[in-house]
Amino acid sequence: MDSNFSNSQTQFSTINSVKVAFRHFGQGEPILFYNRFRGILDTWDPLFLDTLSQKNSIVLFDYPGIGESEGELSSDISEVAAVGVKLMENLGIHKFHAAGWSYGGLVAQTALFMNREKVAKAVLIGTNPPGINEVPFDKTFFEKALKPVNDLEDETVAFFEPSSEKSRAASKASFDRIALKLDRTKIPSTSEQFQKYFEGSAMMKKDIHDYRGQYKTLKNPVLVISADHDISFAVENWFPLLRHAPSMQHIIINDAGHGLQHQEPVLIANYIKLFLS
Repeated sequence: MDSNFSNSQTQFSTINSVKVAFRHFGQGEPILFYNRFRGILDTWDPLFLDTLSQKNSIVLFDYPGIGESEGELSSDISEVAAVGVKLMENLGIHKFHAAGWSYGGLVAQTALFMNREKVAKAVLIGTNPPGINEVPFDKTFFEKALKPVNDLEDETVAFFEPSSEKSRAASKASFDRIALKLDRTKIPSTSEQFQKYFEGSAMMKKDIHDYRGQYKTLKNPVLVISADHDISFAVENWFPLLRHAPSMQHIIINDAGHGLQHQEPVLIANYIKLFLS
């Protein structure tokens, strides 16, 4: 197994007769990561992952039909969650932590509630709880996020805090780190692919299994990390749950946007390492 993300190699595992692309690197207790809307293996910030992999082994994967994985992305978010759990089983890992960013945070919560005995702890970054949330997406996010190809300015608006000089500088630094390995032609870009993500997210909004209510009795520790100005998944949507989710902790990063772990890669990685230890 590779020591960190920067020198990790893509491997493949067969799940439901489909070849799924993944990377496995680092050392320590394993973390399964669920990716964002349009995210692939190489859209993660390497500094964030390399810092985290000093104390944890990390498993990243491309959802079926996304990036280098075969098949088709399911509109059923529980099926997407199950692919990650099955990948861990194929790797011989039966107890692990689940983490997710954005859409991936919705998938990670689904994996947690479906597999409480397998998922020891959960880390939710720049995402929202299940059910109806009061603060909607800002239309500015979709103006940038749905463009077939995103440039630095698009990602600064969608993932950072463009009114902040510090955040803009962090956006450029992260963009440059990611660009070292990223092949942008592999990033999902069609409306058909986008619709699969939207349908999965809509399932979490309906919350037919009442995952939102299950937070009241959940024993598994959960760390939520939010930005103070996330134009997609507003931090305020967590506030109604905080007194009704006894196993949850919440960290809010100031002067930041949706990609807060790319703005503060070392800080966020260290928060996660502390929580998981």
